[in-house]
Amino acid sequence: MSRRRHSESDLTGILLIDKEPGWTSHDVVARARRLTGQRRIGHTGSLDPMATGLLLLCLGPATRLVEYMMASEKVYEGEIALGHETDTDDGEGTATRRADPPDQDADLEAVAREFGGEIMQVPPAYSAVKVEGRRAYAMARGGETPELKPRAVWVHDLRLERRGRDRLRVAVRCGPGMYVRSLARDIGRAIGSAAHLASLRRTQSGPFRVADAVPIESLGAFAEAGELDRVVRPADEGVAEAAAAILQPEQTRLLTGGQLAWSRGGFIRPAALARLYGTDGSFVGVGEVDEPGRIRALKVIGRG
Repeated sequence: MSRRRHSESDLTGILLIDKEPGWTSHDVVARARRLTGQRRIGHTGSLDPMATGLLLLCLGPATRLVEYMMASEKVYEGEIALGHETDTDDGEGTATRRADPPDQDADLEAVAREFGGEIMQVPPAYSAVKVEGRRAYAMARGGETPELKPRAVWVHDLRLERRGRDRLRVAVRCGPGMYVRSLARDIGRAIGSAAHLASLRRTQSGPFRVADAVPIESLGAFAEAGELDRVVRPADEGVAEAAAAILQPEQTRLLTGGQLAWSRGGFIRPAALARLYGTDGSFVGVGEVDEPGRIRALKVIGRG
């Protein structure tokens, strides 16, 4: 069967990739560009090379939704190794501090409660956080010690389970910006030991689950068969939790032209973020709805 290439203008939506270990998020994006023929691809939250699991790729105009999808909750599972910390806070780094696991089992439920809700967390030295305009990982690789300040992050659910004297299983549901590597380091200190993240798998991001994702290499088979549409999800699924508003044709014309549009023919409930649809059901984009029912388009995806 001959391969059908999509043009950059007609492949729009979201790809659910089950990332393998050893790949950077940039590697996955580059490979997806070659396989799909779509140059405009962005991800909604990177995964470290050692991590596996769900990586969401936005294609074409759907890249305009990346900032909203990055704000979604994430779910991870993995293992914490006790005994030493590393400069990267994972198993790929160099040991920086050693401390034997406690002889007696720690109260892991109490530890989980300690790290629940809004907590202050210092990001890893090897992270994309900026310090005076420079990426922390670039400073660390250059032999500098970036001075990273604690910042507030949300841990909505944390579960810990002992898996041997020097291993803990971790499952966490968290908000954006939370580093599981930092969490592993801090949990080790909380139980009187030293720790780093030994493995990590992202199982969910917003409404999407890794069970519905495909390995990056599987895209080649879909592309070869001309069946990429089978694995590209509609763009509006990425903001499915937002409110929805249906636009009249004149509203669609005004919004896609960058103007404000007043609601007509019915009340539209105010919303900080709403999915906007044309009368034919096509996804126009996302916008804000204020008290009088006036809509401002934030990102236009289609033309309604």
